[in-house]
Amino acid sequence: MLSLLLGPFLWMQIMTTQDLLKLQAPPADHRIAYGGDPLQFGELRLPPGKGPHPVAVVIHGGCWQAAFNLDHIGSLSAALAQAGIAAWTIEYRRIGNPGGGWPGTFQDAGRGVDHLRELAKKYPLDLGRVVVMGHSAGGHLALWVAARRRLPKDSPVAAADPLPLRGVVALAGVPDLRKGAAQRVCGNAVEQLVGSPERYRHASPAELLPLGVEQILVHGALDSIVPPTLSEDYAAAARRAGDRVKMRILPDAGHFELIAPKSAAWPAVLEAVQSLVRP
Repeated sequence: MLSLLLGPFLWMQIMTTQDLLKLQAPPADHRIAYGGDPLQFGELRLPPGKGPHPVAVVIHGGCWQAAFNLDHIGSLSAALAQAGIAAWTIEYRRIGNPGGGWPGTFQDAGRGVDHLRELAKKYPLDLGRVVVMGHSAGGHLALWVAARRRLPKDSPVAAADPLPLRGVVALAGVPDLRKGAAQRVCGNAVEQLVGSPERYRHASPAELLPLGVEQILVHGALDSIVPPTLSEDYAAAARRAGDRVKMRILPDAGHFELIAPKSAAWPAVLEAVQSLVRP
């Protein structure tokens, strides 16, 4: 555990990567491919009952790097299903995977979300109540998925008919890639992801505002991996552009508490999702 000095006599312990990786999640109900690449798949967890169920598409983080897969966010997805929200947790090609980075990472995120149309033909999913949520690099992708309708038609990462969304929940996200690169979030991962600066206008949610859907940004005040100011600055810009945005800074949370269902931060995260999928 990492201890942070909060005052002359007060220490606060926050979760580390190692703490997160120790979390155990029950297996998913179904593992389903949404494309032909081995990394183009998702895990579906369904709540009890007949449905149709509201859906959260869950996009994991890990600096967009191949070293981090969806396993570490399985406990969050399981907790959503227990709370009555179907969780479709997508894997995607990342930096270091064949086809990862630009444009494959973006294409996979969009294609994984849109695959819900196929899943709803077999499983009791309510496509009128879909939110996308993501953590860290996944928070960037969640916001970007919602922004796809703003892309020019000739963009290599545009989609002909993106699935309509109720909203987005970004947990410790990186909504502004240009600022993220300048602040060296994840080292040089942003540069590796986009490849060239002119692609920011296709890849960064901050440069595609307004998104046109409700957004809830949740960030830990003690986050030493992704600065909370990235979310705060983006929220202000999105509001100026006309978007409806809520910002929650959790005072006792770091980077990983947001995706740990037994943490003190979890109720705020669950409420954010629930508020967007209510009938």
